[in-house]
Amino acid sequence: MYVAIEGIDTAGKSTQIERLRTLYPDALITKEPGGTEAGARIRSMVLGGELSSKTAEMLLFLADRAEHTEEIILPNMNRLIISDRSAVSGMAYAAVQQLCDESTLVLLNRLATGGTLPDRVFILRLTPEELSHRLGQKEHDAIEARGIAYLLEIQEALIASAYALGIQTHVIDATQSIDTITQEISDLIKGAL
Repeated sequence: MYVAIEGIDTAGKSTQIERLRTLYPDALITKEPGGTEAGARIRSMVLGGELSSKTAEMLLFLADRAEHTEEIILPNMNRLIISDRSAVSGMAYAAVQQLCDESTLVLLNRLATGGTLPDRVFILRLTPEELSHRLGQKEHDAIEARGIAYLLEIQEALIASAYALGIQTHVIDATQSIDTITQEISDLIKGAL
């Protein structure tokens, strides 16, 4: 089974993935972008703010997604795969930037993945108040620096994108305790295995 953990920056994806790594030691843990050598370079370019074109950013993320699917996802479909982000994020960011319409984004992401999308996606959802608090606790990368309103728009786009891609979607309250969130995700994974 292939699952993805989604959410805006500071929602707790990394924390939950580390928890799931402990609960499922045989699972393959990966991330997008950056799960391959090429993806790590793409991630560095985009998060470092090297690109001025939002279209170039989207196309690089699609290239990473194609490489990640070919190198990591397809050869491991017999295992539990837990990914930090997926096509859902790529589609959400492109949708918010209004780079193309939803049907085109679905088509592009299906092309990049060869139709191999997560079986389930878990979206960690923050309130505006909690997002503001968490952002105040850290330095911002190029995407976080775009502001709270932008990140909240991305959060809603993540949910819409998961549904548009036809992925079974679970929206989880990320203001709950870390343990509660882990238990909720784990129960849903166990129920599907």
